[in-house]
Amino acid sequence: MIEKTLKTTTGKLPIKIPTQLSDVTLGQMMVMQAKPNLNDIEAISILSGIPVSELQQVKDANDFLVFADSVLALAYQIKYLYNSDVIPKQISFLLPGENRPKTVKVLDNLSVEPAGAFMAAREIIADEVNNHIKKFGEEDWKENFNPSLNACCQVLAHYFYCRATGKPYNEYQAEEFINHIKNMRVTEALPISKHFFYCYPSLSKPKISFWRRLQQFWKNGLAYNRSKNLNISTP
Repeated sequence: MIEKTLKTTTGKLPIKIPTQLSDVTLGQMMVMQAKPNLNDIEAISILSGIPVSELQQVKDANDFLVFADSVLALAYQIKYLYNSDVIPKQISFLLPGENRPKTVKVLDNLSVEPAGAFMAAREIIADEVNNHIKKFGEEDWKENFNPSLNACCQVLAHYFYCRATGKPYNEYQAEEFINHIKNMRVTEALPISKHFFYCYPSLSKPKISFWRRLQQFWKNGLAYNRSKNLNISTP
């Protein structure tokens, strides 16, 4: 952490921001990624937790330069994190009403279960991959594909919900679990979620559901029957 006290129009303002990516949460990085035209004050606000309105009261804008190297260093670290294959062995969650964090083991094969969580994760991954292919083409899509942090967060919510809470799978409650996923260190969250996008190709391929296949079967069957009836009625 780097901590400095800056002079403001009303007094002094202590500011502390992380210098290591391991001190940054997934939620913080998501907010930064959602702002493509992020300025210096907004970046410092997200990393420090201090509202922009308070930072705007700093007397000299040059005082913020002391944080410039730290912000740039974090940007480089997140770039290299996308290339990391180091998956943590366990994750801790502090759930409402609990006095101690609950430790959840990260399974070696990173299977998505139960079936409801698997199907939800598959849909999220397929949408993310398809959107990328629409923009950049299908050829060598994995070479320059980086899933959005928002999609990573959603996949992890479905993956960890049952393990962390001990409750049966519920799609809506799993989506609400996103708020807990946002508190994960980005150095933990990104390697795990990236695994699903890159190492589970079957997850990223949109598949026709049983229901859609049945509908297609009915459609083909009806078309065949109509054709057959027409042939019979034709002299």
